[in-house]
Amino acid sequence: MTSEITAEVARLPDLDSAALVARYRELFGEEPRLRRRDWLVKRIAWRIQANAYGGLSPTAQQHLAEITATLDLPDAAGPNVVRAALPRRREVGVPSPGTTLTRVWNGTEIQVRVLESGFEWNGVTYRSLSAVAAAITGAHWNGRLFFGLVERRRGA
Repeated sequence: MTSEITAEVARLPDLDSAALVARYRELFGEEPRLRRRDWLVKRIAWRIQANAYGGLSPTAQQHLAEITATLDLPDAAGPNVVRAALPRRREVGVPSPGTTLTRVWNGTEIQVRVLESGFEWNGVTYRSLSAVAAAITGAHWNGRLFFGLVERRRGA
């Protein structure tokens, strides 16, 4: 029996995603909350072994129950459930949308508007400040450095 379990667990990484999801449903009786292959393989392997060898001991189950009782976990159906996409995190050191960055380059004042989805200069939206700096200068620049948002680090 042990070699059969070992062989079944060893075959899991060779299954495609659809087969892993189907096997998860079969073993757990519900849809997987994640569909990442590595997570599915680990969870399915654990369940196969738990079914074959008995899972957690009563002592381990008791310790687990004691630990989880002290945690303040949100209810999955409660108000803490996110039902919309979270906003993208802003890059560190980049001003908030609506800010106008100004810089003089070769005697010309450059103004770049910070948007929610990028940066606007001369009516064109760029994905990054580095892309704006490259369009202005024709050379690669660190965008935050070009617009004076960070200082150049000096060697020690």
